[in-house]
Amino acid sequence: MVTFEQIKESNEITTYIKKGNDLLGSIGYTEHGFAHAGKVSEKAENILRLLEYPDRTVELGKIAAYIHDIGNCVNRNDHAQSGAVMAFQILNKMEFSAEEIADIVGAIGNHDEGTGSAVSPITAALILADKSDVRRTRVRFKSRTAEKISADIHDRVNYAVEHSEIVILPELKKAVLSLQIDTSISPVMEYFEIFLSRMVLCRNAAEYLGLTFELNINSVKLL
Repeated sequence: MVTFEQIKESNEITTYIKKGNDLLGSIGYTEHGFAHAGKVSEKAENILRLLEYPDRTVELGKIAAYIHDIGNCVNRNDHAQSGAVMAFQILNKMEFSAEEIADIVGAIGNHDEGTGSAVSPITAALILADKSDVRRTRVRFKSRTAEKISADIHDRVNYAVEHSEIVILPELKKAVLSLQIDTSISPVMEYFEIFLSRMVLCRNAAEYLGLTFELNINSVKLL
């Protein structure tokens, strides 16, 4: 069976993640490179492991999470579907089984809030891991002045988030997303303005896993 480490060592996958991140950088989007891929894969692995899914399911979730944004090298629009098609070709060449390919591309193709749904455990874990990666370091400092950060709501919200953590509490059947936001940079309402659809998708993903979804901002329960 192909392992997560083999996926990370793939020159093809490495190139697509880098090129996708470069493309998004050229149009002013936040970081979607190796830092994001690594954090999302670790979170997805942790979610599935805490919920006691089989080891291979955990590894497939980690793989799907690591490569979920490769479609950005085609276009940001419909990147989930582009990425799923690209992943199919890559994984097929690496001789994954048809069943495992279907599980991974299904997760990638359903991770975006515009078109996605929680259709499997690895999809649900990917959604929760991806949408909880909101942090200051995703703002591209080299290309964004303080004035530009202030002017762009996506930069402003991400820059305002000082800490973000998704915690799975199996004994309470809860998934808790906790954020610490500097409201002098961005009010809490702006978070909901751009992320409400993502929170709805997270709630649905948590429910698929048999959990309730809770959102805490600055130690206040909002969902």
